[in-house]
Parts: sequence; structure tokens; C-alpha cells
Amino acid sequence: MTTLYLGTRKSALALWQANHVRERLLAHHRDLTITLVPMTTEGDRRLGGPLVDTGGKALFTKELEQGLLERRIDLAVHSMKDVVADLPDGLTIAAILEREDPRDALVAGAGATLGALPEGLRVGTESLRRRAQIQAVRPDLRLVGLRGNVNSRLARFDQGEYGALILAAAGLKRLGFTDRISAYLEPEISLPAAAQGAIGIECRADDEATRACVAALHHPDTAACIEAERIVSGVLAGGCRLPIGVFATLKGSELRIRGVVGEPDGRRLLHAERCGDRKTAASLARAVARDLLDQGADRIIDALRAGLS
Repeated sequence: MTTLYLGTRKSALALWQANHVRERLLAHHRDLTITLVPMTTEGDRRLGGPLVDTGGKALFTKELEQGLLERRIDLAVHSMKDVVADLPDGLTIAAILEREDPRDALVAGAGATLGALPEGLRVGTESLRRRAQIQAVRPDLRLVGLRGNVNSRLARFDQGEYGALILAAAGLKRLGFTDRISAYLEPEISLPAAAQGAIGIECRADDEATRACVAALHHPDTAACIEAERIVSGVLAGGCRLPIGVFATLKGSELRIRGVVGEPDGRRLLHAERCGDRKTAASLARAVARDLLDQGADRIIDALRAGLS
């Protein structure tokens, strides 16, 4: 019997994802034992300020990746939106699971919609991407920062600190909070973050046995979309959590990639879109990034970085 040590963050959502991967692996490999190794990341410890101030998405993966490199764990489960474009040497994403709902969701009480929210309502979201796109259609709303896990954010909403929240639909669904979703924000209103809703399994590149073990969970269509989105995000801004949305979809063999970069106040949104055969995914993704840069996305990104430095 083979034993694998699976690293995960300690949040409720991360543990759900780790257990989901564990159950899926055990269903495919009955001679396998998987031990969860919960770990606290720097992102979990530094909850006091915006992620763009404190180091970005790498804060949620660094400790897990160190555990892989030091061979304390054999695989790590991540929300792919938290994985930086350039992985540490010696590590690889060995499998990407089929994507859950990639959309953003409004939490504001039964029957509420974004368009019907009261003027000036205090809306909680940590994401500059969501803030830029929501302010573009509802500049009257008060978009304010909100860190913490899904449960703590919902608790603060229930306590009346916020009139509404904007969260990832995937996290709410996975934790059993589908009934808290008032409305879904379609990509035409709020383009998701690159890789939102997708789970990835990271391993050591030279660990062929573990890579073969997790291969059964790999979903090629999801992976094609995620890889394209990550290329766009990587070209534009690497691992920083900036107001960038990227969303790729497949219809047959045709890949559609949409991108947006916006000023946080929503006064200016840049859009780009390319379609083509999935075999040309990388070149399509780079073209989307180039189209956004040609419109001035680099100036928006650089100005935001300068303001945070």
C-alpha cells in the first residue's frame, strides 16, 4: 500500500478541496493511503491589509511548495487562481480538475440583484478586479475591502457590517452555501479571475509515481482554458492581484479568450477578445494580452503598483 502526504491550507474551503481530491484519488486507487497535512501559509497569517500590499497570491502557496521541495509532502492542492504563473524550479501542476462555476456571485439577501441594490450600499470585496467591473456599472455603490475566509465574510455580512458581498460562486457552492447566492454575475458584467473555480494538484516534477497517480483526475478541456488564462495573466502582471480578469471557454475545438483590465474606480475598462482553434491556445492568449497592452493596460497596472509602493 502506497501512502501519499497531501498538503493543504487550513481554511474550510481549502480542506474541502483537499478532501475532495483525496476522495477522488481513493476512488481510482484502492491500494492508496492519503494523509492530509494542514499547513498555515503567510497569506493566512497576514490578514490585515490588501493582498496587493502584502505580496499577492504567492502568499497562499509558498509554504506548501516549500513542503514539496523539502519532501515533507508529496502533493499540494491549490485553488488555481492562487498559483503564480511561474512555478518554483522542480515543481509542476500535475493535474487540473474539472472546473466548478467560474462566475462571481452576489450575496445580498433573497431576490436581490446587482442592478437593484440601494444607492450607496456598502459592498464587501477584496478583489480590485471585481471592484473595477462593478463600479463600471454601479459607480454609486461603496466597494470596500474585505479579507478572510468564506465563513468569516458571510458572518460579517450577517452581522450587518456590509449590505452585500461579491464572492466566487465556486467557493460558496463547495461549502454548501449555494442558498446564500442572491444572483450570479455573468462574465459580461464581471469577468472572472484567471483560473477561478479550478482546483490544481502540484507535485515534484521528478516524482513520476505521484504524477501518474493524479493523472486520472486531470480534465483536459478545463486545463486548456486555465493554461490560456494563466498565460494572459502572466504576461500582464505575473502573480500580483491587480484588476485583471481573464476567462477562456471551449466550444468544440474553438477556444474563446476574453480579457479585461480596469482602473479600480471603474472609470476605464479595457477589453480584448480572441477566438481560434484550441491548438493555438498559447498564441491566442498572448494576443489577448498584447491587445490589452496596446490599449494601455501597462499604464494602469504600473500606476496602481506605484501607488501601492
